[in-house]
Amino acid sequence: MPHKIGFVVVSSSGHEDGYSARELMIHAPTVSGWRSPKFCQFPQEIVLQMVERCRIRKLQLLAHQYMISSKVEFYISESLPEYLVPCQAERFRRLGYVSLCDNEKTGCKARELKSVYVDAVGQFLKLIFHQNHANKYNIYNQVALVAINIIGDPADFGDENNITSREKLIDHYLGHSPHNEDPALEGTFAGRSDYISPLDDLAFDMYQDPEVAQIIRRLDEKKRDAVKKERYDHAKKLKQAIADLQKVGERLGRYEVEKRCAVEKEDYDLAKEKKQQMARYRAQVYEQLELHGLLQGEPEMQRPFALPLQPLGSPSSPQHWKAVSSFPRTEELVIEDTFGGPVLQEKPLAYTLATSPRHSAVDQSPPAAGPAPRSHVDALPYDERPLPITRKQLGEASAEPEVKEADISDVRRRGVSGEPEPLTEKALREASSAIDVLGEALVAGAYSKTWSCREDALLALYKKLMEMPVGTQKEDLKNILRASVFLIRRAIKDIVTSVFQASLKLLKMIITQYIPKHKLSKLETTHCVERAVPLLLARTGDSSARLRVIALNFIQEMALFKEVKSLQLIPSYLVQPLKANASIHLAMSQVDLLARLLRDLGTGNSGFTVDNVMKFALSALEHRVYEVRETAVRIILDMYRQHPALTLEHLPPEDSSTRRNLLYKAIFEGFAKIDGRPTEAEVRAQKRAATKEAEKQKKEEMKALQGQLAALRETQAEAQEKENDTVKLKNQDPQGRKAALPDTPEIPDNHYLDNLCIFCGERNESFTEEGLDLHYWKHCLMLTRCDHCRQVVEISSLTEHLLTECDKRDEFGKCHRCSEAVPKEELPRHIKTKECNPAKSEKVANRCPLCHENFAPGEEAWKAHLMGPTGCTMNLRKTHILLKATAPQQGKGPAASKSGTSGPKVGSKIPTPKGGLSKSSNRTYTRR
Repeated sequence: MPHKIGFVVVSSSGHEDGYSARELMIHAPTVSGWRSPKFCQFPQEIVLQMVERCRIRKLQLLAHQYMISSKVEFYISESLPEYLVPCQAERFRRLGYVSLCDNEKTGCKARELKSVYVDAVGQFLKLIFHQNHANKYNIYNQVALVAINIIGDPADFGDENNITSREKLIDHYLGHSPHNEDPALEGTFAGRSDYISPLDDLAFDMYQDPEVAQIIRRLDEKKRDAVKKERYDHAKKLKQAIADLQKVGERLGRYEVEKRCAVEKEDYDLAKEKKQQMARYRAQVYEQLELHGLLQGEPEMQRPFALPLQPLGSPSSPQHWKAVSSFPRTEELVIEDTFGGPVLQEKPLAYTLATSPRHSAVDQSPPAAGPAPRSHVDALPYDERPLPITRKQLGEASAEPEVKEADISDVRRRGVSGEPEPLTEKALREASSAIDVLGEALVAGAYSKTWSCREDALLALYKKLMEMPVGTQKEDLKNILRASVFLIRRAIKDIVTSVFQASLKLLKMIITQYIPKHKLSKLETTHCVERAVPLLLARTGDSSARLRVIALNFIQEMALFKEVKSLQLIPSYLVQPLKANASIHLAMSQVDLLARLLRDLGTGNSGFTVDNVMKFALSALEHRVYEVRETAVRIILDMYRQHPALTLEHLPPEDSSTRRNLLYKAIFEGFAKIDGRPTEAEVRAQKRAATKEAEKQKKEEMKALQGQLAALRETQAEAQEKENDTVKLKNQDPQGRKAALPDTPEIPDNHYLDNLCIFCGERNESFTEEGLDLHYWKHCLMLTRCDHCRQVVEISSLTEHLLTECDKRDEFGKCHRCSEAVPKEELPRHIKTKECNPAKSEKVANRCPLCHENFAPGEEAWKAHLMGPTGCTMNLRKTHILLKATAPQQGKGPAASKSGTSGPKVGSKIPTPKGGLSKSSNRTYTRR
């Protein structure tokens, strides 16, 4: 079973005078702990050596109220060298880190107790403290640690685990169901191998008088021994004594702190009075323990325990691991505003730790009565238990009232029997109806100041209801149910975990067994739910993480009961708008519970509708806590999966202004993913990829076009050379002389085709190799680019290209009416509508694929149609030239006499894919 592990401080990066890291080895109400030097460099380090190699299960840090590190990291190591180099990072393995609250919401008047559950083996533990949280009190930018607690097992520990596993296996085989396996009472059994005793909790030592703490630990050992020997009456007596002694230890611890405060202020009269008060109170307590034989075999304890007043020296060995405290500073006093009453004061003996709102029968976090300010801590899977702290002034440290003889006699008469005290007049009036039905004894137990009595009363009521005969009168059954619900409501608000769990067990039994068994109406189930759910929802905002989880899980479980599900009551509570002053835990729990039940119940006859859920989610989007907003986004996405259209009705339109809000941007991107559409980020990524691919393709097209044009020029040069040779041969006589033919036209030279476009006939000095490339690609009125394969083709052969040559030719078909290429998916509609202009035969007319008009046949007719001012109106290249020609000239001279218009510079890359000029282009050249 994990237990407290002793340690010594090996080294630290520094400390302020009087606040050495070695003071972390002491756990007592008056310790001051460690502080870093003023204006120190971060991070700060502390290395601890445990008394043995062990498996660490739990680490606890008690932070200072205003010298707070923003983050604490944990490292562990197996061993260190002789010369002690603790800061060698490679010797330590990082476990992780915890973030600490900045304490602003409490006004730096509370200390945070952070519990971290780990599973790591080693003997050296290193803590690294990062930059402090800034506040007006921490003027020197220091960090501090009041106390640290290590809980674990010896590293070779394992036998008990095996024994426990064998026992569980036997119980499972025999069909036994131990009491502790009940979900409502989960965690109350202290015999598990992973059970951590509440007496090993750091908060126990920080509240308890050290001497009384040792007595409590010895009594706890005796109690476990009595349980093993099945001496249950004696174990119950010891259990009650431990509960009462915890209050005694708290009272003595507070007296000790007040005495130290008085000494620091040099009020020695008050210090003497506190010392005498402690001595009297301690003697009375020990007398009671002796009276009941609880100190048999214990060493002499009549001498009042006194803590040293001088500051703690630097311990040099693990033997200093005992309750010795240092002289405290005024602002360091670990003082509660109100502590639970002691055994021997005006209150009866049975008044136990249950009055403390921080106490739990399972967690056993020592009491901190009185409301503590809530502090916001980042949502981490660790316990969050802030410890209240106040600055006691001299006038506040007044003497406690003297113990009356009547109270002493009452205590001696009552002893530690554990019987519930009589009901007060107020309780009698409040619970009169329940007393009439259930009896005063049971109600007195439910109202007892002793948590064990309250728990026993609920379990007794559970047994009583289970044993109710079936033939009982309906009216009596209803009265018993309503009285039980009255006590359940009181127990739901109990801060003791076992009492709270017992109330949930009783409530579950009433709804799922008692009401169906006796065939009571739905009104009784409604009464149970309506009376219990609001209180349970309030408990989901509890500062104890364990209680929050128990309450959340039970509400979810109860909503799925078939008896409750049909009532549709619980969803109506969850969709209520979040209150602005609600605690952070309460808001997070409500949205989390709604998200869970929405998945379980859906929106069909469950109490959840698209309207009420979306209204709640949209209000939650404006909450100040990030986790609440994030869960609200998740709820909206869940609703969109089920009801996309109705969900969109409640949201603003998806435009650029809405997307400036990061939450709505996340919501709309979530919608896109649900619909299978690319998100905005994915669209941008696709565009970038497409741009890169287009650039790459342009390079390939340019290269292919240049190669094609080079081949064309070679063909042209060869043809011209042959033609010139033929002309020379014809004009030469047999003797080799030239014939004088005066009427023979001038023979063109070899450079006739230079600077000439072979398609449109335009000659221009800019038509060099690169200039012609650009002209063909962008400006020639007889050519166009195929929109599907981007190949440059003659307009006259565009239809033939689309049907026979284009890469996408399989997607086109020929219309028998107009003889043009039409996409196959549009072809049936195209043919059916008969809206196209019928084509004529090639001998009668040419057919333009751009304007779909028929005109005169012949090659020259193509030029007139495509290049003439009255020709084709759909030739975009001609339209572009006409627009530029009519545009006013402003500082750029007259319109260009050259037909080439403004375009890319010479040498720019022209994207011509897969082949450049078509075959028909070569055919045109040959005919010319």
